[in-house]
Amino acid sequence: MADITLTIDGVSVTVPEGTTLRQACGTIGEETPALCFHDNLTPANACRACVVEVEGGRALVASCSRQAEPGMVVHTKSERVMNSRRVVSELLASTSDLSLAPTVQDLLDRSGGDATRFRTGATWDQPVRDDNRLYVRDYAKCILCYRCVEACGDDAQNTFAISVAGRGFDAHIDAGFGRDMPDSDCVFCGNCVAVCPTGALIDRSEYNLRQAGEWKDEEITVTDTICSYCGVGCDLSLHVLDNQVVKVTSPMDHPVTHGMLCVKGRYGYKFVQIEDEVPPKNAAVVD
Repeated sequence: MADITLTIDGVSVTVPEGTTLRQACGTIGEETPALCFHDNLTPANACRACVVEVEGGRALVASCSRQAEPGMVVHTKSERVMNSRRVVSELLASTSDLSLAPTVQDLLDRSGGDATRFRTGATWDQPVRDDNRLYVRDYAKCILCYRCVEACGDDAQNTFAISVAGRGFDAHIDAGFGRDMPDSDCVFCGNCVAVCPTGALIDRSEYNLRQAGEWKDEEITVTDTICSYCGVGCDLSLHVLDNQVVKVTSPMDHPVTHGMLCVKGRYGYKFVQIEDEVPPKNAAVVD
């Protein structure tokens, strides 16, 4: 593909045609903040945290999806850009529980936002949906980034068990008519959990440990291995705390999984923690 040249924050940048502005910014070490963007998902353009200013343009543009064009002059830290990012972060902080959302906290810090500016009361009143054995839905932490919907759709799982329902303040992630997950089309792969940036979707093992005050990030070790269930060759990252596997993920840059797993790979690990039963002394031995 042909190369194109543009200017970003006064620096001349040459990138291949089809490169997004976010990628182009990365070539000069400028990491554009993002909340809904994920390397392995189609840009949803939902959060507007990654906006940049293009000279001659009326509105700020989402750098995660807007492609670079020859001669563009882009500003990533102009007054308009910083004000937009600041307001986005403050509005999210006004309603959502951000206790497990480091990316939003980082956006607040980088933009100089005030988490209390628009807060008039408690966070978004959403009950915890605890309806299955594998993961918990705590929608008080949801920022409607659409990542889970994309992962459940044709970007990864192709199950389409969840979608965004409602409008305005009533918008929410739904499994269809308010159903519990076991009654929906969900196959419990947990890929929605893997891409959630705020803890609105969280593995039950982690949720239970956090509720008990026993989740210790600094003590968790991660060991990579190969899934033993089939011959596909998925890489697993075992998160171990107190000699117990507490969570399983997969590397986002793995050529097979791209961070996604099936229900067995992500949740079928309990067998490694069950000690072999000792047979009775007088038990018959079968050859």
